[in-house]
Amino acid sequence: MSAYAISYKKTWMAALAEPEHDIELARRIASGDDSALRELYVAYGQRLYAYAVRLTGDVHQAEDVIQDVLVIVWRTAGRYRGDGRFIAWLLGIVHHTALKAIRHPSIPISDEVADNLPAYASSPEEQIQTKQQVAWVRSGLQNLSPEHRAVLELVFYQELSLEEVARVCNCPLGTVKSRLAYARQHLRGILNRHKMEEWR
Repeated sequence: MSAYAISYKKTWMAALAEPEHDIELARRIASGDDSALRELYVAYGQRLYAYAVRLTGDVHQAEDVIQDVLVIVWRTAGRYRGDGRFIAWLLGIVHHTALKAIRHPSIPISDEVADNLPAYASSPEEQIQTKQQVAWVRSGLQNLSPEHRAVLELVFYQELSLEEVARVCNCPLGTVKSRLAYARQHLRGILNRHKMEEWR
């Protein structure tokens, strides 16, 4: 068997085992196993935290949200039955906890969050351009509602399907599609407007 075939088989078997592992992890948490909650945090903590940051726009508030989420998971893990992906179930808890924590309809994305966005530019000119684009996107995100930001994050950063996003946000699939279309059009408009201003 070739190295490629072996690698593919391992990946395929890991994908099949993942739902079973997640169900077992949820079962252990529900039974009061502290180590299972730590395993969950190691496996999914970064993704959950990133989503909380995107929704709240504040790293400190996001940390509080994740603390609340872990408490909720500890109390409700027995409700997870493996009907959908475990990460989607977890992101649903983050989604509702974060939106509940937001007091205003739109919270600015903090400088600390923007500074942690990855930059792939190599030359100084490209780095300047990338920083400008990040600033423009950040400006656009500030003007989006948390619900619209949530859909963008779940689709593009968390790589959930539209059906999973609908379950996480507890809304119809059509609403997810319209929010995604609006958010993309809004950000595209922001970028185009700033580019037009540069050319003047």
